[in-house]
Formats: sequence, C-alpha cells, structure tokens
Amino acid sequence: MTVLKNSLRNFFAHKGRMALSAVAVLLSVAFVSGTLVFTDTMNTTFDKLFAVTASDVTVTPKGSGDKDNPPTGRPESLPASLVQEVAAAEGVESAEGAVVSLSVTVVDSANKNMGSDGGAPTIAANWTKNELKWMDITSGHAPRGPTEVMVDADTADRHGLKLGDELRTIAVTGDFTAKISGIATFKVTNPGAAVVYYDTATAQRELLGKEDLFTQILVTAAPGVGDEQLKKNVAAQLERPYKLQTAKEAADAGREEVGSFLDVMKYAMLGFAGIALLVGIFLIVNTFSMLVTQRTREIGLMRAIGSSRKQVNRSVLVEAVLLGVVGSIAGVAAGVGLAVGLMKMMGAVGMNLSTDDLTVKWTTPAVGLTLGIVVTVLAAYIPARRAGKVSPMAALRDAGTPADGRAGLVRGIIGLVLTGGGAAALVVATQADKASEGSLFLGLGVVLSLIGFIVIGPLLAGVVIRVISALVLRMFGPVGRMAERNALRNPRRTGATGAALMIGLALVACLSVVGSSMVASATEELDKSVGADFIVQSAANDGREIVPKAQQALEKAPGIAHVTEYRVVRAKITAPDGRTESEQLVAADPTYAEDLRRETVAGDLAAAYGKDAMSVGEDYAERHGVKVGDTIEVAFRNGKSADLKVAAITSDDSNVDKGAMYTNLTTAARYVPADRMPQNVIMFAEAEDGKEKEAYAALKKSLADYPQYKVQNQTDFKQDLKDQVGQLLNIVYGLLALAIIVAILGVVNTLALSVVERTREIGLMRAIGLSRRQLRRMIRLESVVIALFGALLGLGLGMGWGTSAQKLLALEGLGVLEIPWPTIITVFVGSAFVGLFAALVPAFRAGRMNVLNAIATE
Repeated sequence: MTVLKNSLRNFFAHKGRMALSAVAVLLSVAFVSGTLVFTDTMNTTFDKLFAVTASDVTVTPKGSGDKDNPPTGRPESLPASLVQEVAAAEGVESAEGAVVSLSVTVVDSANKNMGSDGGAPTIAANWTKNELKWMDITSGHAPRGPTEVMVDADTADRHGLKLGDELRTIAVTGDFTAKISGIATFKVTNPGAAVVYYDTATAQRELLGKEDLFTQILVTAAPGVGDEQLKKNVAAQLERPYKLQTAKEAADAGREEVGSFLDVMKYAMLGFAGIALLVGIFLIVNTFSMLVTQRTREIGLMRAIGSSRKQVNRSVLVEAVLLGVVGSIAGVAAGVGLAVGLMKMMGAVGMNLSTDDLTVKWTTPAVGLTLGIVVTVLAAYIPARRAGKVSPMAALRDAGTPADGRAGLVRGIIGLVLTGGGAAALVVATQADKASEGSLFLGLGVVLSLIGFIVIGPLLAGVVIRVISALVLRMFGPVGRMAERNALRNPRRTGATGAALMIGLALVACLSVVGSSMVASATEELDKSVGADFIVQSAANDGREIVPKAQQALEKAPGIAHVTEYRVVRAKITAPDGRTESEQLVAADPTYAEDLRRETVAGDLAAAYGKDAMSVGEDYAERHGVKVGDTIEVAFRNGKSADLKVAAITSDDSNVDKGAMYTNLTTAARYVPADRMPQNVIMFAEAEDGKEKEAYAALKKSLADYPQYKVQNQTDFKQDLKDQVGQLLNIVYGLLALAIIVAILGVVNTLALSVVERTREIGLMRAIGLSRRQLRRMIRLESVVIALFGALLGLGLGMGWGTSAQKLLALEGLGVLEIPWPTIITVFVGSAFVGLFAALVPAFRAGRMNVLNAIATE
C-alpha cells in the first residue's frame, strides 16, 4: 500500500511532465482503436447490405461472379424461360428474373459521369419486387418504359439530380437516354455505389442485347420452407447445372470479397500504428529515465529508511501503469472519434458510412487498454531497474543514477554487431538472383540495421552532433557552443530522442527512393519500348472495357495513321511437352508491333500476326522447351480449340507486356464467337507525320461524349504514372505523420524535463549575464541539433534501405536508381523547423524562470 501511495503522489506531483508521454500513448492507442472501429463499422455496413439484398435463393449462370467487369462488357446471362422452370419447383412462393450490370457509365445532360468518385461501382438493374426489401421510392415512380429511369437518392443529392432530368446510359450494346421518373432511398446504408433502375424489357434489351435473358433469378421460399431445402428443390427441378446460393451463402460471398480489401486496409493502418507505438516507447523511456535521474536524492532517502530495490522498482512501474491506463482510456475514446472522422472523410470521396452503424466491439477497448498499458510498462522497465540500483548514499551526493561504463561499452559493441549484420544482409539482398530470395535478406537487413542504429545511437550522437554543430551552431557563438554541449551532455538521452525521429524519417526516405526509382524506371521503359503516339484507356485506370461506339469514334478521328485494338483473351494452352496452363493471349492488330517495340530472341514478331500464328515469352519457352516452328494447342475460353504455330519468342527483359503471348485479332476472332469476344481494355493510336497536335486534339474531341475514357500522349502517360505513385506515397506519408508527431512530442518532453533538470544551472547562467533571449536561443538550438541528428540518421538509413530495395526490384525490371534529392533535402531542412517548433514551449518556460528561485533549487 505504501508503494502505491508513493507512486500516486509522484504521478500527480509530476502530472505536467507525464502529459506528453500520455499524449503519445493516447495517439498510438487512438490509431489502433480507430482503425478497429472503422473497419468493424464498414463490415457491419456491408453485412447489413448483403443480408437485406439477397433473396432466399439466387440462381446465376455457372461460373458467374468471377469478375465485376466481364471482359465482354455483358454480364453472364440465363434464358428467361428458366424463371417458369424455377417457379415450378416445390417450396417456391415466387421466382423473379433480374438484370444487373456493373459495366455501364451513366452521364447527365452536361456529359458528367454520375458514378461515385470513391471507386464504388455504378449498378444498372431492372426494378423488381426484391428491391423493395432495401429501397423505398420516395419521389416519383418506378420506370414504366424505355424513356424512364430511376436513381438512388444519394446519387441524386450528390449530383443535384431531380425528376425530369435526362440521363444517358453508356453500355457495350450502345447508348440510350431516359428521363428520371423516380428517386429511391436506401433503407440501409449505401456504401457509395450509384444505382440506376430501368423497366425489365429496357434492362434486358439495352444491357444484355436481348429481351429473353436475365442475369439471375431471385427465388422466394414459401412459408415454412428453409433456404437450404429450397436450394435442393430448385436444383432438382433444373435440367442443367447452374450456380445456386442461399441468402446466407450470397451474403458470405459478398462479405468475403469486401473483407479481403478491408483486411488489407486494416492491417496496413495497424502497421503504421505499430510504428507510432515503437516511437512512443522512446518517449516513455526518456521520460522515466529523466524523472528517475531528477529524483535520485529522493530515491536514495527511500532506500536509506528501509525501502528495498524491489519496492523502488515497483513504485516506478506503478507510475507507468497509471500513465498507461490514463493514456489508453483517453486513446480508446479518441479512437472512436477518429473512426467517425474517417467515416466523414470517406463520405467526402463518395463512400457513405452512417454513424448509425458505428460498431465498437468489446475487443476494441480491451486491445487498446492492453496494448497501451503493456507498451508503457515495458518502456518503463529499464528506468525502473535503474531506479532500483540507486544506493542509500546517493541521497548524500548531488549525482544522478549510477553510470555503468562497462554497460556502455557492451552496448556499443552490440550496436556495431547488429548494424554490421544488417548492412551485410542488405548487401546480400542486392546480390540475389531472385527477388523472392532477396526479399528475405532485405527484411532482415532492415530490422537489424534499425535495431543497430537504435542501440548505437548514443555512440553516434557524440560524433554526428559535433559535425552538425560545427556546420550549424558555431555561427551563434558561445550560445551555440553551450547548445552543443547540452546536447552532448547525455548521449543516451540524445540518442533515444533522435532515434524516435529517425524511425519515421527512415521510412519516408526509403519509400521516396523506391517510388522515385519506380517512376524513373517506368519512364525509361516507356521511352525505350512504346512507339505509339497516343494511349486510350479508362479514366479511372480500372481496366474498364472500351465500348464499341467509343472505339468507332476513335477510328474516325482525322489525322490518325492507325488505331490498334488490344484485347486480352483467356485460354488453356497445351505446350509440346503436354503440360497445360491457363494463360492470357493478347489479340491485337499487326500494328501493335509498331506501337510496342518488343525484342525477340528467336523468330520474327511480325510473323506472329500471321494466320494461325502466335508468339510466346522467353520464360515460357524455356520452361516448356518451346522452339520457333512448334505447334501449340490453344483452347479459347468460350470458343473453339486451335493449333497455333509459334512464329516468335519475345524477350522477357521488359516490364511492358512482360511474358505476353501475341496473336492476330483475326486469328482469335476465328475461334471465339463475336458475342464472346472480350472488349478492348486499352487502345493505341499513331498520328500522321507532322500532325501530332491535330491528331491529339481530334482524339480528345472524338471521345468528348465518353467521359469514362482518357486520351494520353506519352508525356501525359508518364505524368499520370508519377501522380499515381505520388498519391500512394502521400497516403503513406500521412500515416507516417503520426509517428513523426509522436517523435516531436518526444523532443518537446526531453527538452521540458531537461530544463527542469537544469533549473539551478539556468539560474546561475542568468545571474552571470545570460539574457532571456540568449537562453531561449540556446534551448532552440539544442532542439534543432537533436532533430537534425535524428533526421541525418533516418535519411541515411532510409536511403540505404531504398537503394537495396531498388537493386532487388531491378530483377523485376525496375533498373533505374533515382535518389529524390529535393525531397531528402526538404525533409532534412524541415527537421530543423521541427526542432524549432518543439522548443517553443520549453524555451518560453525557461525564459520566464525567476533567477533567485532557480539558483535556490536543489
């Protein structure tokens, strides 16, 4: 009980000094808790949606659901006559044919895409009785003919649509227009999809091309008939095999599909939360180390009057538990707020998540509290052990905790060994023959070198800070020299403070190097390989097929020498060695050989576009012993089998179409029915000589009615690639900002406690003439040099990681190493401003000290 009382007294006596450490725990736990609440809420939203939209039993074509966007642009379908056959099964109350397609684009009268900006699909369907389970018509009426369409209320609100507005639907079968006859509101949360409804005949004709087809049959069970029994009855009624799912199976399938995406997002965010927790450990270690040092005399007196080492140790750990509890409870509460903020942010980009579905499972606070408390206690364990070693004699001298020179030597040796081992692993990774093998050594090298730098930090502080001080601080005269000596006074503390900042900046530098190298490598590859002047593809870069009308508009554009079609056909390919593999063939026009310059290791690529000919990649040829002139059996999906002659073997020393097999579009069309032929996912165009600008403008004008596609010249394409990588890196940097914020708090806390520790010294300096302005400058410069120390270590370490990663990626074709010096320099200079910012409050408080009171402090 005495230990607890003493711990409580010390905790509340130093609550101001504990505050920043508590904030670090709060931020880390909040990120973990917020991530769990956010993903659990998304799961709840989708679970409710899938549960309410599924019919008792759903009948779909066998093999359907493999892709959201079928390559033909038309969803797999069923004969309409099947509805009556299903309705005749025992236990069926009703059966209804439905049409659902995700391969559509809907635009308004101003030609603006009505789809979601957040990546959710546009769903086109016929209005059925099943929709009433999850939709209410809140304005107007359901569509009654080919000139009417109904939209969901969220889409109407987002784009300002109202009754009577005209919408144009773009599908693979053609374009058609209709006026809004009604607006339907979701009974459950709509995660962001845009939904449009047509009458059944229009949906069949315009989305499937025929009026006697459906994409699914929705079956409702008669009273007292279970879903599983109904499924068996329907299966027994059908003469041909179809895919049957109960409501639970359909919901589980949808949940699994969405769950894989949510899991990736959840674990990625938890990973960044883990990094923030790691950084927070340094802050907590420093806080308790300094508090223990400042209470040396107090601890010595406790030992002198009979307190044991265990009691002193336990006293510090109890304080850590209190800190962990307070920070974790606040963190869990803040996590719920963070989750709500994330939901609002997702709403701004088109994914709607209602706070009515906010899900806080009991596991979330349990995980948050456990994590925060355990991490805090572990971080405080070393300072607590150090406190237990304080002898009773320490109360009689003005000294800190016992120093152990031998321990420092051992630490230095261990740090050097770990750093050397990490460097060796990184070197081995760069020498690997396969990326999969090298990645193991890369991961080992990153971990060992990071731990090594953390352990050896105090040793490096003495060298690096002197160098930085010589370049930065000496110009400030005596104040600069005092700042340097203050930073060097306790290398262990400086090393830990700098290491916290080092971790976040090392990851920033590493990812910057990898991202810049990827862009540079891709740009070089494009310059070397792509001969086409223009590339046409989906504006969302989602592989959406190019509808025939858009293709026809492209081909009619003036100033174009040729337009190349590019279709990806699936097939089972049997090599001469008898082994069969599922592969994808690129069925293209012969002009594609001009649009993409591919080197061959054997044969002539132009000959691969001849009748019943093809090419294979170098790796495939080596794996199966294929030579030019060999015949390969190709069983086209949804088509016939053909024997194609190998006319060329292409080099795999390329990232563009690496390993691709080519054949002529006319060859594929001979074996695949026209209605089963995949649509173009990308097209290429070449301008007539000297007409590049005119052709570029003409192509853009030709696609003015199709906002879902974009025309790019090579400069546009490279910039688009750079922007995509940049957006990804910005998201990562945003998540890493949490760790950097915690590191900044560490600098603030270290300086604040350091000021308290040096109160008497500061008073004496003020007494002998140091002005308040000079004092504040000294503390700011000390903060700057510590921040620059952490930045230099982090950026150097990160560039080493990034360089090793790029050497490994070179095995996959990313052969250009590019160091983003502007980013590196900006981050380094920015670190100096971080140091200045971190020192504002400690410097202000130091400047306001009463000189006489400071001198009188013991």
